[in-house]
Amino acid sequence: MGAADRPRPCCPVTPLRVRVDALTPTILLGVREARHLQVLRLTPGDSLRVFDGQGSEAEATLTELTEVGAVLTLGAGVQATAETPQPVTLAIALLKGDKLSDVTRAATELGVARIQLLITRHADAREIGTQKLLRLRRVAEEASKQSRRAVTPEILEPMPLAEFAWSGTLFLAHPGSRATLAEHLNWQAPVTVLTGPEGGFSDPEVSQLQQRGAVLVTLGPRILRAETAPIALLGAIVATGV
Repeated sequence: MGAADRPRPCCPVTPLRVRVDALTPTILLGVREARHLQVLRLTPGDSLRVFDGQGSEAEATLTELTEVGAVLTLGAGVQATAETPQPVTLAIALLKGDKLSDVTRAATELGVARIQLLITRHADAREIGTQKLLRLRRVAEEASKQSRRAVTPEILEPMPLAEFAWSGTLFLAHPGSRATLAEHLNWQAPVTVLTGPEGGFSDPEVSQLQQRGAVLVTLGPRILRAETAPIALLGAIVATGV
């Protein structure tokens, strides 16, 4: 049996999606992407989809595939999955271990436009290395592919909480609040979600945020873990913006 006659796996229900820098008539892919296509046993003439991470998506055809790269020919544009009415930012304190990866993956699936990492008073982690930041960005890219989003969130380098500025409304998950999202959320302006580290925010940090216009909201009667709170709050927010 020749290579052309060898059975190939059944095509997936959803087309393969590849993140590219721009939707140009001819798209060049590097070694990593080419190897991925080879693992999936794609050959010239096969179809896939490409997205630029900024909201645009299109059909494409694989025209060349080698060990060191691949060439795609752009096809017709595709209607991308709808995003929230206004961009949503997740501002989150640095967390220990792989918790940030888990939060990044879920937040991407939930539709955030960007993730701003923050240095806070009670955070156990005080910095993040270059490689870990790059890994978070790869996690966001893979989550965009999996969730069929045409947008890949920005993962921004950590900054001190006191220097963080936002536009629109900032919601701070705070155990002592009785206010609910339903009382304050509208989609007239961008939305920011702010959650703290394992040790929570200090009282001065909360006071300063309130003075700057942050809205404190409850996530219910229970104390949620630092990696659970942002997902709970984001889920409640994006569910109102579909």
